[in-house]
Amino acid sequence: MKDLLPGCGGHVGGTAAGNGLFVEAVLYRYRTGIPWRDLPSRFGDWENVHQRLRRWCENGVIERIFRHLAADHDNEYMMIGNIIARAHQHSVEALKKGGADQVIGRSQSGLTTNIHAICDALGNSVEIDITPGQDADINRAELMLENIDPDAVLADQAYDANRLIDRLIQRGFTPIIPLKSNRTTQRKTDFALYRERNLIERFFNKLKQFRAIATRYDKLKSIFIAAMQFASLIILFN
Repeated sequence: MKDLLPGCGGHVGGTAAGNGLFVEAVLYRYRTGIPWRDLPSRFGDWENVHQRLRRWCENGVIERIFRHLAADHDNEYMMIGNIIARAHQHSVEALKKGGADQVIGRSQSGLTTNIHAICDALGNSVEIDITPGQDADINRAELMLENIDPDAVLADQAYDANRLIDRLIQRGFTPIIPLKSNRTTQRKTDFALYRERNLIERFFNKLKQFRAIATRYDKLKSIFIAAMQFASLIILFN
């Protein structure tokens, strides 16, 4: 991804240097979950690293790289799912200070953020978004599915709702979603294909190996989403 980063050849006016060291610094911080001020000195001044990450988020650098690589996906089928990330007291300060909504809500687990993802048939992430922890799993599904075009969509029972099912069928997707127990109308489910949904669970397991994502330390929504996109790129490369 180095050719897509700022400061490379062809980027007029780019003055950024040491992209490799900066990416290593961001990876180290999110992998270990340390506070920014505890970043080892070999990566440079921690404030400069954090400011540079924030600048990249505001300029959409990480998102552009994520979109560029996610465009080369396996379209046979896709899976949608979600996990909860507990909000650390450092990130909760964003609620106390008010201002823009940083997508932290109160669920049964306390103050949390709901991480939503769509993975392709190879288990690679193609869409990532977040909602407050108290939001229902399905609330973000329609919007995230607008930009994809698979043959089938795999999801668990939490996504078994008439509005979403009808929308998938209308767009020509086959819904592979088990029926809820209170369903009065029946629908066939290909459980042989549904077993492939383990790929998105594996993706979430890999994502939660980044300790600063498993527990949300970031106050800003933009930085937390960029961190997950960055982690998804590392998972893809590995």
